Amino acid sequence: MENLPAIIGTLFMLILLQAVLGFDNLLYISLESKRAPEKDQSRVRKLGIGIAMGLRIVLLFLLISMIDRFKDVWFAPSWTGVIEGEFNLHAIIVLLGGGFIIYTATKEIFHMIAVNDFEKDGEKREPASSKTVITKIVVMNLVFSFDSILSAIALTSTQDGGQIPGAFWIMMVAILTGGLLMILLADRVTEFLTRNRMYEVLGLFILFVVGILLVSEGGHLAKLKLAGHEIHAMSKATFYFVISVLVLTEVVQSRYKKKLLQQKQTPVTS
Repeated sequence: MENLPAIIGTLFMLILLQAVLGFDNLLYISLESKRAPEKDQSRVRKLGIGIAMGLRIVLLFLLISMIDRFKDVWFAPSWTGVIEGEFNLHAIIVLLGGGFIIYTATKEIFHMIAVNDFEKDGEKREPASSKTVITKIVVMNLVFSFDSILSAIALTSTQDGGQIPGAFWIMMVAILTGGLLMILLADRVTEFLTRNRMYEVLGLFILFVVGILLVSEGGHLAKLKLAGHEIHAMSKATFYFVISVLVLTEVVQSRYKKKLLQQKQTPVTS
């Protein structure tokens, strides 16, 4: 019982970590689930998150017991001055996940630019099958999981390289709590984006930045050098600064537009 305050403190930190690192994941789920048939979207979000949480616990167990395997180099290109690196499984998964998010965000942004009538576009656009959307949500959730799980392992590590008592169960409770919060918030985030279509564009640009974050992190993990220049991971501080600037710009711009519309609608009296 003497370790109880430390255990509670660690659990609180892990839940906070899941909430902070889960924001971009929740945003992706909300945007991706809108591709499913409308009547299935809420079920797709909840089922996708539920399956992903179960697989996160499996991934947690694998990372704890086989963490060295994830660090083993799979291949190491050595074309001096062109491309150099040491790619392990962790780096490959993060790079592919980041690349896929950049592709998805870019495709949706260009689609929104090309659309003339959003109402008709929503009717014409062929929805993806629920199974396809759930699969994408689960796979991307696992990609996002690597950072949060590795950070959780670091938080529960002792100075001698071991783990604090009950570390696995503490991390499992944190993962399940984070998953429950995501299930509770997913519908609300999606409803907000549906009511405020202009923020959907903001969400896509945030996803684009998330993709860049993951690609840079994957390149850093792989010790990647392109044209002799080493790839450095984008710091979390830089990431949150960029997101804050994007959100602030959107808020200021939307308020400015409202003022302009009010001025146009108000008759000028001489």
